Amino acid sequence: PEVTVSGHAGNLILGHLAGKHVIAMQGRFHYYEGYVLRSITLPVRIFKELGVKVFIVTNAAGGLKKSFSPGDIMLITDQINLTGANPLVGPNDDALGPRFPDMSEAYDGKLLKLAGQVAKERGIPVKEGVYVGVSGPNYETPAELKFLSMIGGDAVGMSTVHEVIVARHASLRVLGISCISDVATPDGKHPLTHEQVVAQAETTGPTIGRLIEGVIEKL
Repeated sequence: PEVTVSGHAGNLILGHLAGKHVIAMQGRFHYYEGYVLRSITLPVRIFKELGVKVFIVTNAAGGLKKSFSPGDIMLITDQINLTGANPLVGPNDDALGPRFPDMSEAYDGKLLKLAGQVAKERGIPVKEGVYVGVSGPNYETPAELKFLSMIGGDAVGMSTVHEVIVARHASLRVLGISCISDVATPDGKHPLTHEQVVAQAETTGPTIGRLIEGVIEKL
């Protein structure tokens, strides 16, 4: 697939970071772009075949808690898939993973703890929470935001959940990090543009980069 969304360069970068072999996607594919989920999650399959063991996924997300502020960094503790679709639907290849993969620890607890330690050592404030994935591309209504908060969501976005499902199907360890690009509480709903989201992500990006580098260094 080709990236069609501004803010996603669409590059695949291979190299070394903190003494480790790394592959980085500069941007991603989204369900709302019209691609089938097997195409969207194909990079995860390729990473597995190339020997990747730890999958670190980042995103920009709207905060659902009043205690969140734009620019906050949230370590993802769990996820809720409300996209209405699952990348594992269809015939299962047992060589890739089990028919019914377990998701009781979608996000690796040890990696979560490690990220918290690195954040403390590097003076990076972080919060934790549950990420809700929706299909997009429209932003949520106040009623939808209230619902997402009621069911246990702390942040909402239009990506990530499908990649994480495939990563766990492939037995990859997952660490998830959200940049809170805006605070979208039902009673504080305000007009939001993609440009605002991209601008906040670019501002917070370098700090998330330092956090990820620290985690990779300690793996």
